[in-house]
Amino acid sequence: MGAITHALTITGSMTWEITWALILGFTLSAVIQAVVRKSTIVRLLGDDRPRTLAVASLLGAASSSCSYAAVALARSLFRKGADFTAAMAFEIGSTNLVLELGVILWLLLGWQFTLAEFIGGPIMIVVLALLFRRFLKPALLREAREQADRGIAGSMEGHAAMDMSVTGEGSFLKRLLSRAGFTSVSHVFVMEWAAILRDLVIGLFIAGAIAAWVPDSFWRHFFLAGHPVWAGVWGPLIGPLVAVVSFVCSIGNVPLALVLWKGGISFGGVTAFIFADLIILPILNIYKKYYGRRMAWHLLWTFFVAMAGAGYVVELLFDAFGWIPGRGGMTVMDDGVKWNYTSWLNIVFLALAAVLVARFVRTGGMAMLRMMGGGPDAGADVGADDMADDMADDMGGPGHGGMGHGGMGHEHR
Repeated sequence: MGAITHALTITGSMTWEITWALILGFTLSAVIQAVVRKSTIVRLLGDDRPRTLAVASLLGAASSSCSYAAVALARSLFRKGADFTAAMAFEIGSTNLVLELGVILWLLLGWQFTLAEFIGGPIMIVVLALLFRRFLKPALLREAREQADRGIAGSMEGHAAMDMSVTGEGSFLKRLLSRAGFTSVSHVFVMEWAAILRDLVIGLFIAGAIAAWVPDSFWRHFFLAGHPVWAGVWGPLIGPLVAVVSFVCSIGNVPLALVLWKGGISFGGVTAFIFADLIILPILNIYKKYYGRRMAWHLLWTFFVAMAGAGYVVELLFDAFGWIPGRGGMTVMDDGVKWNYTSWLNIVFLALAAVLVARFVRTGGMAMLRMMGGGPDAGADVGADDMADDMADDMGGPGHGGMGHGGMGHEHR
């Protein structure tokens, strides 16, 4: 019983430490998504030129941090005409370059890991683009497009199909501060939380259990911590493999990354582990549904090489500049809740979250929430226009009230 209590204490401590940062990150992400339409994204991702890939990664960074939703949205963009490489760059940006991930890394592991993530992410995209240019054959791409156009459901399809951006004229600020803008932000905010909550909870509990029950000596032997050179070689290779079998994706794998770092994995290994949320076993199965078995295997090995390669580059770069932190003061939180600046921040941001959730419920959000797990063409049966009409009174106008949900379910090319 004491071991279980210890594990739960660690889980609770980490949860309390990162709550305000998650709310801040998802709020900022919701603000951006409220004014950027998905149809605009598709128009910008028509090829695999370096500039296009840079735009794709930035648009992804402003989008969802849920791996399942990001994978579904990348397939949606591909079906609508986006270049496949650009869609994959968007997918990587959506899960590995988002603000909330950087903040959580900073809080749990330190600024060096946040910087490594934002440097390593673009490196990973460059490596993946080069691999695609060399090894992605036109026949395989055609096969993947035919499979994608079949519209087989994976996970979070309804969430990926929704476009909750605010339409109409006016500046960014004017649209954002309108009643429709407030509603849009609240809807995106709650949807994003609903999308990642399961993985976040699982990740926190797994990290707490491993930290409490697995001795550091096991990890030191497993990661070759006593042999610095071999540990540097081994880390970026084994990091993604640990992620594959952990089943935890997106932000949920950051607490486990803390446990692995404390256990002795190399700096580059931590980076590669965090990147590998896009090749965990459930997502590999979704790739098979989306693009076919051959493309799923292609994505597995190209993503793995890109993740490991980015891990090696980050390791060498940070070692050269002396930026790799020591492990001496690194501990897994197990002190429970304390009254400090974190508590004040949590109170403020929990109040903000309560306001957004209340707006979400008042403006028909629960009906949209039930559609999150639907198929990629879920809106064919329940249209966004009908939902917009239901919300009209609360949004201050007839019909759409200035809020465009036109992307929901309209994925036919």
